[in-house]
Amino acid sequence: MNELNDILEKLPYSDPFLYVDSLTAITDESCEGSYVFKESLPFYQGHFKDFPLTPGVILAECCAQIGLVCLGIHLLAKEGHIASEGFQIAMSSMQMEFLKAVYPNEEVRVVSEKSYFRFSKLKCKVHMYNSLDEIVCKGTISGMFKQKDDG
Repeated sequence: MNELNDILEKLPYSDPFLYVDSLTAITDESCEGSYVFKESLPFYQGHFKDFPLTPGVILAECCAQIGLVCLGIHLLAKEGHIASEGFQIAMSSMQMEFLKAVYPNEEVRVVSEKSYFRFSKLKCKVHMYNSLDEIVCKGTISGMFKQKDDG
Protein backbone atom coordinates (compact mmCIF):
# COMPACT_ATOMS: atom_id res chain seq x y z
CA MET A 1 0.00 0.00 0.00
CA ASN A 2 2.92 2.35 0.67
CA GLU A 3 4.01 2.08 -2.97
CA LEU A 4 0.54 3.18 -4.11
CA ASN A 5 0.78 6.31 -1.95
CA ASP A 6 4.31 7.00 -3.22
CA ILE A 7 3.03 6.87 -6.80
CA LEU A 8 0.21 9.31 -6.01
CA GLU A 9 2.72 11.73 -4.47
CA LYS A 10 4.88 11.62 -7.63
CA LEU A 11 2.02 12.52 -10.00
CA PRO A 12 2.84 15.74 -11.86
CA TYR A 13 -0.72 17.11 -11.44
CA SER A 14 -2.70 19.06 -8.85
CA ASP A 15 -6.25 20.31 -8.45
CA PRO A 16 -8.16 21.16 -10.51
CA PHE A 17 -6.41 18.92 -13.06
CA LEU A 18 -5.76 15.86 -10.89
CA TYR A 19 -8.11 13.01 -11.85
CA VAL A 20 -6.84 10.29 -9.51
CA ASP A 21 -8.37 9.80 -6.04
CA SER A 22 -6.91 6.41 -5.26
CA LEU A 23 -4.91 3.52 -6.64
CA THR A 24 -6.21 0.10 -5.65
CA ALA A 25 -3.71 -2.19 -7.39
CA ILE A 26 -0.51 -2.05 -9.41
CA THR A 27 1.79 -4.67 -10.89
CA ASP A 28 4.39 -4.64 -13.66
CA GLU A 29 1.58 -5.50 -16.08
CA SER A 30 -1.45 -3.51 -14.88
CA CYS A 31 -2.85 -0.70 -12.78
CA GLU A 32 -6.25 0.09 -11.27
CA GLY A 33 -7.54 3.28 -9.66
CA SER A 34 -10.59 5.44 -9.18
CA TYR A 35 -11.84 9.01 -9.28
CA VAL A 36 -15.04 10.83 -8.35
CA PHE A 37 -16.02 13.64 -10.74
CA LYS A 38 -17.18 16.21 -8.18
CA GLU A 39 -19.96 18.52 -9.28
CA SER A 40 -17.82 21.52 -8.25
CA LEU A 41 -15.40 20.93 -11.16
CA PRO A 42 -15.38 24.07 -13.34
CA PHE A 43 -16.11 22.39 -16.69
CA TYR A 44 -19.59 21.32 -15.51
CA GLN A 45 -20.73 24.96 -15.57
CA GLY A 46 -20.78 25.03 -19.36
CA HIS A 47 -20.79 21.40 -20.55
CA PHE A 48 -23.73 21.19 -21.17
CA LYS A 49 -25.95 24.07 -20.05
CA ASP A 50 -28.71 22.76 -17.72
CA PHE A 51 -27.55 19.13 -18.23
CA PRO A 52 -23.92 18.78 -17.11
CA LEU A 53 -21.86 15.80 -18.14
CA THR A 54 -18.16 15.04 -18.15
CA PRO A 55 -16.39 15.93 -21.42
CA GLY A 56 -14.80 13.01 -23.26
CA VAL A 57 -11.41 14.72 -23.21
CA ILE A 58 -11.56 14.74 -19.40
CA LEU A 59 -12.51 11.05 -19.31
CA ALA A 60 -9.53 10.35 -21.56
CA GLU A 61 -7.27 12.41 -19.27
CA CYS A 62 -8.46 10.43 -16.24
CA CYS A 63 -7.65 7.20 -18.10
CA ALA A 64 -4.21 8.57 -18.98
CA GLN A 65 -3.40 9.73 -15.44
CA ILE A 66 -4.42 6.44 -13.81
CA GLY A 67 -3.69 3.99 -16.59
CA LEU A 68 -0.55 5.41 -18.17
CA VAL A 69 1.17 7.81 -15.78
CA CYS A 70 0.67 5.82 -12.55
CA LEU A 71 1.79 2.60 -14.24
CA GLY A 72 4.71 4.46 -15.83
CA ILE A 73 5.83 5.82 -12.46
CA HIS A 74 5.78 2.28 -11.05
CA LEU A 75 7.81 0.90 -13.96
CA LEU A 76 10.34 3.77 -13.91
CA ALA A 77 10.80 3.45 -10.15
CA LYS A 78 11.38 -0.27 -10.48
CA GLU A 79 14.17 0.47 -12.97
CA GLY A 80 15.58 3.17 -10.69
CA HIS A 81 14.84 5.96 -13.17
CA ILE A 82 12.87 8.35 -10.96
CA ALA A 83 15.19 10.67 -9.07
CA SER A 84 14.22 13.44 -6.66
CA GLU A 85 13.95 15.87 -9.61
CA GLY A 86 11.09 13.82 -11.04
CA PHE A 87 10.22 13.17 -14.64
CA GLN A 88 8.42 14.59 -17.65
CA ILE A 89 5.79 12.81 -19.67
CA ALA A 90 4.41 13.52 -23.11
CA MET A 91 1.40 11.84 -24.60
CA SER A 92 2.36 10.30 -27.92
CA SER A 93 -0.93 8.77 -29.05
CA MET A 94 -4.45 8.07 -27.91
CA GLN A 95 -7.38 6.23 -29.41
CA MET A 96 -10.55 6.21 -27.32
CA GLU A 97 -14.09 4.98 -27.79
CA PHE A 98 -16.80 6.60 -25.63
CA LEU A 99 -19.78 4.42 -24.77
CA LYS A 100 -21.63 6.00 -21.81
CA ALA A 101 -21.97 9.40 -20.18
CA VAL A 102 -20.42 10.27 -16.81
CA TYR A 103 -22.35 12.74 -14.66
CA PRO A 104 -21.36 14.99 -11.75
CA ASN A 105 -20.57 13.11 -8.51
CA GLU A 106 -20.13 9.82 -10.35
CA GLU A 107 -17.23 7.55 -9.38
CA VAL A 108 -15.30 5.77 -12.12
CA ARG A 109 -12.73 3.00 -12.02
CA VAL A 110 -9.90 2.77 -14.56
CA VAL A 111 -8.17 -0.50 -15.34
CA SER A 112 -5.01 -0.42 -17.43
CA GLU A 113 -3.11 -3.28 -19.02
CA LYS A 114 0.44 -2.77 -20.30
CA SER A 115 0.94 -3.53 -23.99
CA TYR A 116 4.65 -2.70 -23.88
CA PHE A 117 7.24 -0.59 -22.08
CA ARG A 118 10.56 -0.07 -23.83
CA PHE A 119 12.90 2.83 -24.62
CA SER A 120 10.90 4.93 -22.10
CA LYS A 121 7.69 4.53 -24.11
CA LEU A 122 4.66 2.97 -22.44
CA LYS A 123 1.60 1.78 -24.33
CA CYS A 124 -1.51 0.62 -22.44
CA LYS A 125 -5.02 -0.63 -23.06
CA VAL A 126 -7.42 1.17 -20.74
CA HIS A 127 -11.03 0.63 -19.70
CA MET A 128 -13.10 2.99 -17.57
CA TYR A 129 -16.06 1.57 -15.63
CA ASN A 130 -18.94 3.31 -13.85
CA SER A 131 -20.39 2.27 -10.48
CA LEU A 132 -22.63 -0.28 -12.25
CA ASP A 133 -19.46 -1.90 -13.68
CA GLU A 134 -20.44 -0.82 -17.20
CA ILE A 135 -17.71 0.26 -19.61
CA VAL A 136 -17.81 4.04 -20.00
CA CYS A 137 -14.90 4.30 -22.41
CA LYS A 138 -11.99 2.22 -23.63
CA GLY A 139 -8.95 2.63 -25.77
CA THR A 140 -5.20 2.65 -26.18
CA ILE A 141 -2.88 5.32 -24.77
CA SER A 142 0.86 5.79 -25.32
CA GLY A 143 3.33 8.17 -23.72
CA MET A 144 7.04 8.90 -23.46
CA PHE A 145 8.75 9.37 -20.09
CA LYS A 146 11.92 11.42 -19.58
CA GLN A 147 13.96 12.10 -16.44
CA LYS A 148 13.95 15.85 -15.64
CA ASP A 149 17.27 17.58 -16.15
CA ASP A 150 19.00 19.24 -13.22
CA GLY A 151 19.29 22.60 -14.90
